[in-house]
Amino acid sequence: MKIFWDQFLARLEKVNESKVFQTLVIIVIIASALSIGAKTHQLPSEVNNILEIGDNLITIFFALEIMIRFLATNSFKKFFTSGWNIFDTLIVIGSLIPQGGSGVLLARLLRVFRVLRLVSIIPELRVLINALLKAIPRMGYIALLMFVIFYIYGAVGSILFHNINETLWGDVSISMLTLFRVATFEDWTDVMYETMTVFPLSWLFYISFIFLTAFIFLNMMVGTILEVMSEEHERHRAEQHGETAEGGEPASRAQIEALQTELAEIKAMLVKNAG
Repeated sequence: MKIFWDQFLARLEKVNESKVFQTLVIIVIIASALSIGAKTHQLPSEVNNILEIGDNLITIFFALEIMIRFLATNSFKKFFTSGWNIFDTLIVIGSLIPQGGSGVLLARLLRVFRVLRLVSIIPELRVLINALLKAIPRMGYIALLMFVIFYIYGAVGSILFHNINETLWGDVSISMLTLFRVATFEDWTDVMYETMTVFPLSWLFYISFIFLTAFIFLNMMVGTILEVMSEEHERHRAEQHGETAEGGEPASRAQIEALQTELAEIKAMLVKNAG
């Protein structure tokens, strides 16, 4: 019995790792997304019934697919160690909520999130999301510094321009919203020219603010994301090639090249001694 079970699990593992199965899962996810979008339109009742049947079949497929992945892993702890597996499981369980009664809205909303399963299925998308999540702590300090700059400029703007336009500069909170409009270049020149009628040199206020926020801080954000993304791509490449450094971390390219150099030197010494 155990031999049969082991053979069954081995087959499930092959199915789970096969390109055909992964492609089928992606196709079903796309079909689910199209079905959700179609339901937002006014369609004949016959079409809605077909979409409802299709949605139920998709839900059953996802339930079977998550079971195959779980059994193929053959370890409860190992399966739920991955955050992506937990995410997929929650999405599938949410999809199983009946659409009738008071839970109809919740069920429909959870079915919308099934589209996000593309991220967990496609490795390249997982790398991007992991890089973004790892960049958030570093970006937090930049965002904090941006908030300080926004607050200072908002307070100064409220003090100087309060009497010009109370709607835009009534207090520091409203002033910060106005500055966000300026930072996103949404008709910011209209705001600037209005204050320049009273304070001709107020353009210095706007230019310096835009220089700090749109040019410096935004580029710092982009640079942080690119740096983390490069590290994540290197880690993903190392994992694919089974390259591991000390402490269980993926080996860097420099470490690999150094190891290759050392091996070449050892080989040359052995050849020399043998001769």
